Amino acid sequence: MLKIGMIGAGFVAEFHRKALVSVRDVQLAGVSALKGAEQLAARAKNAGLGDTKVFADVKQLCRAVDVVAVFVPNFARLETLQAIDEAVAEGARLKGIIFEKPLARNLKEADAMVALARKMRVPTAYFENQIHMPPVVCAREQLAAVEKAMGPIHLTRSAEEHGGPHEPWFWDPTRQGGGVWCDMGCHSAAVGMYMLTPVGKAPNSLQCISVSANMGLLKWGKQPWIDQLRQRGVDYDKTPAEDYAVVTLTFKDPRTGAIGIAQATDSWMYDAPGLRLMMEAYGAGYSYTVNSLQSPSGLFISDAAALAVQDAELALEKSQASRGALVMQHNEADLYGYVGEWRDALAAFEAGQDALLNIDFGRLVTQLIMAGYLSHERRKAVDMTDPATLKELDSYIPLIQQGKGTDLLRF
Repeated sequence: MLKIGMIGAGFVAEFHRKALVSVRDVQLAGVSALKGAEQLAARAKNAGLGDTKVFADVKQLCRAVDVVAVFVPNFARLETLQAIDEAVAEGARLKGIIFEKPLARNLKEADAMVALARKMRVPTAYFENQIHMPPVVCAREQLAAVEKAMGPIHLTRSAEEHGGPHEPWFWDPTRQGGGVWCDMGCHSAAVGMYMLTPVGKAPNSLQCISVSANMGLLKWGKQPWIDQLRQRGVDYDKTPAEDYAVVTLTFKDPRTGAIGIAQATDSWMYDAPGLRLMMEAYGAGYSYTVNSLQSPSGLFISDAAALAVQDAELALEKSQASRGALVMQHNEADLYGYVGEWRDALAAFEAGQDALLNIDFGRLVTQLIMAGYLSHERRKAVDMTDPATLKELDSYIPLIQQGKGTDLLRF
């Protein structure tokens, strides 16, 4: 039985705690976090995930577990991995390291993390849950024979949209790495590329040849929303981030020369029932779609009963209403792919291997995110076949990430 240790105890760690309930032969052995560790450990114990202990620091945790998962905020990822590296150098015997998306805020940080991981020689997993969503996995499996006969998917559309993040640091582009394109575009770019990838080929087998992006601040730069952010300690008059991004990524299959296009749309202004994940994939004579808001279950809460509802998100992540007709997903951790990515990663670690998506895939996704920001800054497509452009991206820090996005986010 593998012993898991989580570094971080926030929103995403709780989602992963729920996912682990559906994974066999695993226990959540420990948690280390600046806040929330005691509460997460208690919920894990109540869920039957073992005698989950709280550890004062990362090194102590690493010495007590087999697999460590990095679920800290984006600005603390590199520092956390440095602590893991020190623990391994001092004798911690880890079978695997898991990195939550996005890997890093920019390629400079990502490359430092990749170098540390290679130095440790510990298998890695990059957690991009949408690639492991059962509807995506099932559609690709069922259409494999059709794809072989008719050719691979040539157009994908992916969207992740909701009304905005939970924690203040998500809104701060200098700490998070940007706005919605960094936060959620990393999902849409990755799953869009994956849906274009022929069945049986590696997730990084396609070559991105161009990225074209348009971003804006459409809702959260206006009243009363901008004042709501000020109450959280974030001032979008001074350091804004994009709440909307639409990005077109063009890929080429190096084996066949076939071209595919992935369209990504992400927003923090989806004023609707709750989080929506939407995917579409089109091939020659076939297609599939995924919509996370199409559920076999639903709720209705009258005005009279609404006073009894304390947490609208019990039914659906990012739910914005506590009354009326509401969408309910009975197992979001499975639907969104969290269970699948855990099963994949832990099976790989048991075999001494990287997961389907490893730290290098995370670096690739970071590169696509940086290309999107560069495209928006320059108001033109970024040529991903140009060696000089790729070298520039290695050290590029988006203006929005620097806190200098005001002029960039007005249409």
